[in-house]
Amino acid sequence: MTAMERQENMQVSLLAQDSKVCYNPLGKIENRKKKASLKRGYYLKNREDWLSMENLSYQSTRGGEKGLTASSAILKGLAKDGGLYMPSVIPKLEISADKLAGMSYQETAYEVMRLFLTDYTEEELKYCIRSAYDSKFDTEDIAPLREADGVYYLELFHGSTIAFKDMALSILPYLMTTAAKKNHVENEIVILTATSGDTGKAAMAGFADVPGTRIIVFYPKGGVSRVQELQMVTQKGDNTAVVAIHGNFDDAQTGVKKIFGDQDFGKRLAERGFQLSSANSINIGRLVPQVVYYVYAYARLVRDGKIMAGDEINITVPTGNFGNILAAYFAKQMGLPVKTLICASNDNKVLYDFFKTGVYDKKREFILTSSPSMDILISSNLERLIYMSTGMDAEANKKLMAELAGTGAYTVSEDMKSKMADFKGGYATEAENGKEIKRLFDKTGYMIDTHTGVASAVYQKYKAETKDVVPTVIASTASPYKFSHSVMEAVFGDQGDKDEFAIIDDLCAASKVAVPRAVEEIRNARIRHKRECDVDSMEETVAEILGLQA
Repeated sequence: MTAMERQENMQVSLLAQDSKVCYNPLGKIENRKKKASLKRGYYLKNREDWLSMENLSYQSTRGGEKGLTASSAILKGLAKDGGLYMPSVIPKLEISADKLAGMSYQETAYEVMRLFLTDYTEEELKYCIRSAYDSKFDTEDIAPLREADGVYYLELFHGSTIAFKDMALSILPYLMTTAAKKNHVENEIVILTATSGDTGKAAMAGFADVPGTRIIVFYPKGGVSRVQELQMVTQKGDNTAVVAIHGNFDDAQTGVKKIFGDQDFGKRLAERGFQLSSANSINIGRLVPQVVYYVYAYARLVRDGKIMAGDEINITVPTGNFGNILAAYFAKQMGLPVKTLICASNDNKVLYDFFKTGVYDKKREFILTSSPSMDILISSNLERLIYMSTGMDAEANKKLMAELAGTGAYTVSEDMKSKMADFKGGYATEAENGKEIKRLFDKTGYMIDTHTGVASAVYQKYKAETKDVVPTVIASTASPYKFSHSVMEAVFGDQGDKDEFAIIDDLCAASKVAVPRAVEEIRNARIRHKRECDVDSMEETVAEILGLQA
């Protein structure tokens, strides 16, 4: 150890003994007297954490891997120890809201993503952004804000599959193929993904016929909307495969994680020239692009004179797997003035119960709802928040995740709960969801889907309970056309046995919004994918698709 290293270790050791000392994500050690000017940061623990402030890297939330580059973390998707990759520090925005207000979505994306993807060159990152956010989106704004009844709905469904997953999955293939070149990867990359309805189609649309990649998607048979299913099973691309499993989304997600964790299977794949990666929100390459649209939404509010730079906003997000709202939390950690993150759940209210009690308990009835993308009991991305709330203590996080795997539940400490105080949980029943969709349409003529309906209903209850009048952005995560049957029933009553596309045409007439290209494309499309399997044969099915059994 050099003299400088000894001095650094001594300084960090002394700081670690003084809980009054913290560091901020800009890389400066600060005394608590200065903390009033800082956003909440992580406590400095050791020399590695200190040095990581200067050189952002990625590590597993369970401690098995650390010091990875962003491109390497994106390629791997899931850590070998089952953990999720996290940046060693959350960087701060380096540009003011006033300047952001004059930027396009693509320019905003660069300013945000370059801070996380530090081993991508400016040329590489701008190529990825330019290729992703182009004419495949049907609006120049990419993510427009629509004001209705005093609330700002952030429309995240203007991409090629009319759901918010397009926002990240349009760029992930470019981030991943660029990463493969940077890391001299010669194996064919196999994207293995579980979907509750939207990720699968968006991922396949992004990776279809991309050289050097294959994609296999598992979805719960009977657990997605008809439009979602048709979008997946009609997907073109010689490198795409879709499999309906006999189980729910949690079964599919658990099965995919088991495949990633099977080292023997990984060796078989490598021997045949394959390596696995993920397009689920567990991949940090999915999470980082999602941070962008919250920053962009804030900047648009400033540009349009709805708020002044520095004013606080609330953000309400309908979520099941927790990735979308975690991205909003990352934006807050970067310095975005966010007062409260309102986490909206449907009848599967495991997250609501968690934020209320501090107990995460998946041992409960699984309920199929009209907001199927939220029908989830194991919120994988919550692990990242748990990790942050432990002070980035991988061992503490690993213990909690082991409890979840072993007993189906875990309980966080009061100190950890206090570090999650930015979140407020809420939930809406099926009846409340439908009532809110109808209320908003009847009052304003604005039609929202069943997931956005949950968020809107939860926000209305939050506002009534708290009297909080801070301007609020609601993440509108899907087009109403994706869940047309449920939306039309909510607004106009029972639709009987009416054909799905007849309902779509009725929705068009009622909403006065044109039927999206993504829906028209599947109206008469050929069914291309017909595979089904049991949960316990998912790995075998992957082997069959890849020809490993030959």
